[in-house]
Amino acid sequence: ARSSPAMRPPKTPAAPPAPTFSPYVKVGGSGIHRRGVFASCDITRGTKVIEYVGDKLTKAQSQRRWDQLTETWKRAKDAGDHVTYIFEVNKRYDVDGDVSWNTARWINHSCDPNCKTEVIKGHIWVIARRNIRKGEELSYDYGWGLTDYKDHPCLCGTSKCAGYIVSSDNRWRLRKKLKALEAKAGTRA
Repeated sequence: ARSSPAMRPPKTPAAPPAPTFSPYVKVGGSGIHRRGVFASCDITRGTKVIEYVGDKLTKAQSQRRWDQLTETWKRAKDAGDHVTYIFEVNKRYDVDGDVSWNTARWINHSCDPNCKTEVIKGHIWVIARRNIRKGEELSYDYGWGLTDYKDHPCLCGTSKCAGYIVSSDNRWRLRKKLKALEAKAGTRA
């Protein structure tokens, strides 16, 4: 016999997955941006350190989520402190890593990173670009364009820091733009 809807127990939401585990990392306080990911042991160049995971989204879903985030940021008091965890997988899909089980979301940007990201068979991997020593903070180049660069100050503090979170191939353009703005401001004085 079928049970009536009133007799069925209520559905409980599924528990989120456990945080992604990697024997190579631990999360801790960061000098770059509050929280970061650190090497829990020495890591050899080329090692797949941790997978970047989250909600798989179509490009349309991703755009809607981005638009919602942008609206939230516009209302925020500190516009320079907003973050996004949306990561491009391919031409059809993105991953929104803003989920509790994505340990890799705490890896910060650096203009002189020790890691890179690579999509391998539909999975986003953070891979060591060089040998990394135990205790060193992990970082990668977020690869962002120049659009709204002023909203994303970089705090990596490296000698290669461009002052804003932009991809390595856009840093020369940013420096040129900043130099022109500086020169323009100097002529007004």
